[in-house]
Amino acid sequence: MAARWNVLSRCIAAVLGGYALATALPAAIVAIMASGMGGMARSDAVLLAMSLSFVVYTGAVMWAFAARSARAAWLGLGLPALWAGLVAWMLL
Repeated sequence: MAARWNVLSRCIAAVLGGYALATALPAAIVAIMASGMGGMARSDAVLLAMSLSFVVYTGAVMWAFAARSARAAWLGLGLPALWAGLVAWMLL
């Protein structure tokens, strides 16, 4: 029974944590690239970030099932998503 909860937790981490990371990271990339640090036009930064978000989401799903435990999966997705969200919030 514990194995089922572990798989369920990883599935939820993959879907929700992956989505959070795949939306927060592009926002942070756009904020960094368009704020003058990257020297990129805002439209180009958005295209780059949105293209990378597909790779980030795929990697996040793979990470959720490759992590040693469900807790490591949640932390490995939640902390970078939180960091990226804070960076985007501070720069936008």
